[in-house]
Amino acid sequence: MKLLALDTSSLACSVALRIGDRVAERHAEQERAHTRLLLPMIRAVLDELAAEVTDLDAIALGNGPGSFIGMRIAASVAQGLAHGAGLPVVPVSSLAAVAAEVFAGQDATEVVVTQDAHMNEVYLGCFSRGAAGLPLALMPERLHAQAAIAGLGAARNGARLAAGAGWIRYPALLEANRQQLDGTINILYPRATAVLRIAAEALANGAALSPAELVPAYLRHTVATVPAAGS
Repeated sequence: MKLLALDTSSLACSVALRIGDRVAERHAEQERAHTRLLLPMIRAVLDELAAEVTDLDAIALGNGPGSFIGMRIAASVAQGLAHGAGLPVVPVSSLAAVAAEVFAGQDATEVVVTQDAHMNEVYLGCFSRGAAGLPLALMPERLHAQAAIAGLGAARNGARLAAGAGWIRYPALLEANRQQLDGTINILYPRATAVLRIAAEALANGAALSPAELVPAYLRHTVATVPAAGS
């Protein structure tokens, strides 16, 4: 399989390329640097494995939820490359990508991922370990306030870990859920290598889209509203 993956939904700008068993990766955590870093990173991984976009089977992307601007950057680049090369795109949850990285390195059976959604909320995703360590969603991804997460139940002897930058951004959220978690792990942002693993399975199962069908998973569609007259 020949698959390019990218994720710019968070502070991290991450790109990975898989050609057969070989993988090349570029990953940087720099605020407001995605537009400067993304295309050179893509060129670097293609050059490292002596490939061109037209050689690929598909382009995968971390499709959010996350930063509105970051998601639009990844979506625009993925759509442009895929359209130009006649390739499908494979959208992957950026929250699931964080969970996949946890499962790859830990014995946890569940991962609860949060990312900062601003406005005192987080993007929340809860995942169990599926086949080959890939994440399975336990509930729909959603916006969540700084409160206990309904439906999790008590922690289960090291089986449930918290990951993602939302727990650090909102300590009150971690405190409200401490009895439902067995610990935290310092995996804060999605990596394109994890996007690759999820996307490869999705592509094999026919989950690809045409570039025009791609819709970023914003979850929150309005970040500000104009007050009504007299309010």
